[in-house]
Amino acid sequence: MGRYLTEPFDGSDRYATERYQGAARRNWWRCDPALRLLMRRHLGDGYAWAEPHLDRLGALMGGLIAECAEETDRNPPRLEKYDKWGRDISEVVMPPSFHTARQALMADNFTSPAFAEQARANGADPAALAAAWTYLLDQADIGMGCALGTGGDMVVSLAERHAPDDVKERVRQIFADGYYSGEAAQMFTERTGGSDLAALEAAAVPDGDAWLLTGLKWFASNANGSAFVVLARHEGSVAPFLVLWERRDGSRNGVRIRRLKDKLGTRSVASAEVEFTGAEAFLLAGPGSGSGLGTMMKLTNASRLGVAMMGAGVARRALVEALCYTGAREAFGRPLSEQPLMRRKLAELIVEAEAAQALVFDGHLGPRLRLAPALIKLRAARLGVTAAVDAVEAHGGNGYIEQWPVARLLRDAQVNPIWEGGDNILCLDVRRAMLRENAHEPFLDRLAAALESAPSGDWSLVQGRVEDLRKAITAWSTLDPAVAEARLYPLAQFMADVYAAALLVEQAGWEERAGHGSRKALVARLYADAHLADHGPLRGLDRPAEDLDHFDALVSGALTL
Repeated sequence: MGRYLTEPFDGSDRYATERYQGAARRNWWRCDPALRLLMRRHLGDGYAWAEPHLDRLGALMGGLIAECAEETDRNPPRLEKYDKWGRDISEVVMPPSFHTARQALMADNFTSPAFAEQARANGADPAALAAAWTYLLDQADIGMGCALGTGGDMVVSLAERHAPDDVKERVRQIFADGYYSGEAAQMFTERTGGSDLAALEAAAVPDGDAWLLTGLKWFASNANGSAFVVLARHEGSVAPFLVLWERRDGSRNGVRIRRLKDKLGTRSVASAEVEFTGAEAFLLAGPGSGSGLGTMMKLTNASRLGVAMMGAGVARRALVEALCYTGAREAFGRPLSEQPLMRRKLAELIVEAEAAQALVFDGHLGPRLRLAPALIKLRAARLGVTAAVDAVEAHGGNGYIEQWPVARLLRDAQVNPIWEGGDNILCLDVRRAMLRENAHEPFLDRLAAALESAPSGDWSLVQGRVEDLRKAITAWSTLDPAVAEARLYPLAQFMADVYAAALLVEQAGWEERAGHGSRKALVARLYADAHLADHGPLRGLDRPAEDLDHFDALVSGALTL
């Protein structure tokens, strides 16, 4: 008789599933010493009040929200185009997992007006807590981050300034739960492209104190929202308009969804082709305000910081998954995380993730620098992709399998360099800001101020690069226009390198003075060595291996299991 295997061969306990717990089901606040340190700095005396709220949030994000993200990715939104009578209803049907996650997030919403008021009453900066909320959410699901936070603050503020009184009241009702309520969407992109405004085809014509808007938006995220900011032509210029799902009289507005996009990732946000057919709209710019491009740039820069936070969130999640997996997976008789080459890569991931974290939190909580959103997005959005790639490679073939957690990270991360302008568009914005607003001067002042807070030790490398950057900007300004445009990318990268290094030095100074040790100085040195040092003809092969010598300190400050 033949023999049949009744159980799969597993060989040893090395394949035990419980050995490979990744980020999911952990408390993401408790396991993130770097975030805890950052919040101590930004919350000051309010930290003691805020800490239990952050602890609860860490459990929520690493538990239910992370679980729902996986389910929504497998069962994305669908479009109910017509009702049973054949009438166009354009209803986006979100899966139950999306509603479960959204309900939990709204019940613990750090961005809501009520929570912000409570935080202020207890001495905690609500902006810092809101930034931590979005950072933790983006580790679970950047699609949900987009679905909840696509420009709600701008919708409300612009409506308050420019919309008729009855429309203002309607907007207040829509956003009663706060800006992060999933009710807003920005609709700029058309088939002609997202950046060439001269080719914009959507147009609006006057209709009393309102407008009638007609056109097609080719890639509109959060199409299931209730309030849309739509770019359209009017009277020879371009301006943002507010379009609500319902007209003033309560009837259905002229908004039609042609189809949902079949996307690579971020499936928890419903992206669609949206057609406006004489939709009731309200101009979000004052009389005589011209093209409204200034208003659009404010919208865009706020969104760019949001996308940058998504990149940093993905990078953090990728780091945690890589650390967890390499600590459990054995090869050649010891865990991967003990192999020198893997240690080099993990150390690099830690340093890069904390540099991105420093950038995005400075963008949200630091001085309002005109150059910051473009530079921060340029660096953080790209890091989300490269960190996800590194996490996939750390998992080996398992990383390429959808049952493991990192394949989705890579699919989701790829949209961040596209959303709100690719690298070239960001570089052109850097040029615009320098030439029209002299924006590099306050930026350089910010770098100098950061270095004034340096910890003990020699930080001449970073200080010298600030001066080199000033010289580089001056030299760039003398170039032929075509050459100057071509070299915007290396200039912007140089800016981002020095910006991140200076912020890490500033954080290290605070850490030392507050009595929390000197680990952040190690991170700052490693970042400066990687991005700012001249390693000479040997490419740094002869330099000290500080990343390997202090690997345990790097990991212990990045992840607590």
